[in-house]
Amino acid sequence: MGIIVPILTLVFLLFAKVSHGASTPRVILVGGSVGAWKVPDSPNNTLNHWAENTRFKVGDFLVWKYDMKVDSVLEVTKEDYDSCNTAKPLKQYKDGHTEVHLDKSGPYFFISGAPGNCAKGEKITLVVLSERPSGDGSVAPKASPVSPTAPAPAPHNAAGGMKVASGWFLTTVVIGLAMA
Repeated sequence: MGIIVPILTLVFLLFAKVSHGASTPRVILVGGSVGAWKVPDSPNNTLNHWAENTRFKVGDFLVWKYDMKVDSVLEVTKEDYDSCNTAKPLKQYKDGHTEVHLDKSGPYFFISGAPGNCAKGEKITLVVLSERPSGDGSVAPKASPVSPTAPAPAPHNAAGGMKVASGWFLTTVVIGLAMA
């Protein structure tokens, strides 16, 4: 039993390190469902409400699914977002299945390219967390500074909690088997 405890401790520490290491990029469906890219049915049910409760990290991919015959996605500056100016987008997507790689931290601004839809609320702003080194050499997300009017995303990452819980479960099972 004298050597089992150090081995189990080592197994636990290795598993915990793997669980907390750099995360893999995620594919995130905008609004959480197909067809969410539309004029909102109420001012209390906008894509910005969804974005405030979603944590975006460098490396993630956003996916929009929409009817390309009637809509598009424009990535714009904050000024064009605020004024719903569709004249000079940074990037324009019209394929009906748009994928955008979030390759830098900070705010992103997207509006509908359909005439009048942005003014009716079909737009989204989101903040991507930057990566910062943690004390153990791994990389952990941190919030990027944004203007005081921009909402900060709420910490929400159920998948990360599941990894840690799985590690505790596995360690408990291994220790239980070793003691039996």
